[in-house]
Amino acid sequence: MRPSAEEIALRKAIATVCRRLWERGLVAGQDGNVSVRLGRDRILVTPAGYSKVDVTPGDLVLLRLGGTKVSGNNAASSEVAVHLRAYARRPDVRAVVHAHPPTATGFALAGEPLPESALTEVGVLLGPIPLVPYGVPGTTELADRFEPFWSGHDAFLMANHGALTLGPDLRVAHQRMETLEHAARVVATARGLGHLQELEPGQLRTLRATRARRNAK
Repeated sequence: MRPSAEEIALRKAIATVCRRLWERGLVAGQDGNVSVRLGRDRILVTPAGYSKVDVTPGDLVLLRLGGTKVSGNNAASSEVAVHLRAYARRPDVRAVVHAHPPTATGFALAGEPLPESALTEVGVLLGPIPLVPYGVPGTTELADRFEPFWSGHDAFLMANHGALTLGPDLRVAHQRMETLEHAARVVATARGLGHLQELEPGQLRTLRATRARRNAK
């Protein structure tokens, strides 16, 4: 079956995001994966074993939400179970980005969540960022580790692994990954200078209200 105009556009967009992740140093080698929901019951996902800088629109794999393959010459990313779980638990999510941003992943390795109260951008664009306990990559165990955290979170640190961001579309999911890494760098810099001055509770509540209004649009 000939792909729809929407599918063609989304394939191109995923390939562009993959290159941007690589160009900004958010992935290396075979790191990371990207998916987008297509229609009601399918997703496009990056293939296993590819450096993201090399991914082309034709390399992507089309799956049903149950995980069965519809089309594609490659195997789907080994992390696709996490993506499928995100779509199952969050009907509002239309795109998922997984990467290994160095500084944000450093927080995950240190066992530290990134404080929402550190930056206005985190409060408005990301919200609270939980640290998901370790699960073996490429298994349903890892997807299971996310279960307590899907509701109310759009960005996640993954213990000893990397980061995940969700969005109503691919643009937002990708932007959230960039914001997450930038915030991690800023927080690490502030701590290196000897003091991290966090927002007061009232200020954080105002930012959360702003975020809620933005997400409701």
